[in-house]
Amino acid sequence: MPDHSPTAYDVTLCVEELRAALALHGITLPSLRVDLPSFAGTYTPPAGLIALGNCNIATARALATALRKAAAGK
Repeated sequence: MPDHSPTAYDVTLCVEELRAALALHGITLPSLRVDLPSFAGTYTPPAGLIALGNCNIATARALATALRKAAAGK
């Protein structure tokens, strides 16, 4: 059976896509990154997690506003 686990490259591309999409809304998450320790665990399949990191209240509110607008447009 083929392994469909995300590679570090797949997760890195996802981080870059998310960073670019957030930037379209003027949002920057400085700690946005690939969570490398998630690849070191014994999870099956490997987790390939993305760390969204910490942000201040202004950034959190901007993100919530962008998500609400996107949801309303559907």
